[in-house]
Amino acid sequence: MTKKELLEAMAAQAEISQAAADKALGALVDAIAASVAKGDRVAIPGLGTFEKRERSARTGRNPQTGAEIKIAATSVPGFKPATQFKATVADSKAGKKAAKKK
Repeated sequence: MTKKELLEAMAAQAEISQAAADKALGALVDAIAASVAKGDRVAIPGLGTFEKRERSARTGRNPQTGAEIKIAATSVPGFKPATQFKATVADSKAGKKAAKKK
């Protein structure tokens, strides 16, 4: 699904214009990104939890030369899906597999 398709679906379901849906989606993404960047967890019931995760420093290898290189510690965004979201996705896959076998 592209952003355009998502906005169309949001607008239809919420009975709002696509411009309003775009503004709402942009505000949601910006708010989540800002909160996670500060180190806060953002939990959306039924969808999941966004959080900042720390990756420790480690030693890697340059694949061309084989030389060891130090990879610095870094922060990355993480997402843990909610149980309800995982169940919905699992059910949709099971339905598709059953339909293909017929």
